[in-house]
Amino acid sequence: MNPTKRILVIDDEPDAIKFVSAVLSDVQDCDVLEAEDGETGMQLAKQERPDVIILDVMLPDVDGFEVFYELQHDNSTREIPVIMLTGVANKHGIPFSGKDMEGYIGKRPADYIEKPMDPEKLRSSVERILEAVPETGGSKE
Repeated sequence: MNPTKRILVIDDEPDAIKFVSAVLSDVQDCDVLEAEDGETGMQLAKQERPDVIILDVMLPDVDGFEVFYELQHDNSTREIPVIMLTGVANKHGIPFSGKDMEGYIGKRPADYIEKPMDPEKLRSSVERILEAVPETGGSKE
């Protein structure tokens, strides 16, 4: 039996968290953890060491870019794949990509998905990443 994989969703929009949870509800052996702000998300990531983090860019306290930066510079979280979610292009007309993040932060996220999210794209991205996670994954030991 495969161990349960854990996905941490960091998004300040409760509807977005519900949407992601619903999309991932049929991903086998998967639990969804939730955080509504960047600080809580970083704490949960360090405590729970999820297998994947789904991170919104626009957060009220610490934005997603800063959260991503902090996760990449912490030994306990740097190997956890991160899927960035953003509505920046839709809201502000400013396109941004994973390649841009690599130039800005020094590392590209595992995936970069625009809001509104295509559920199939999100599901397939998470499944692809989880397939690549070793059995010990990012999970706590």
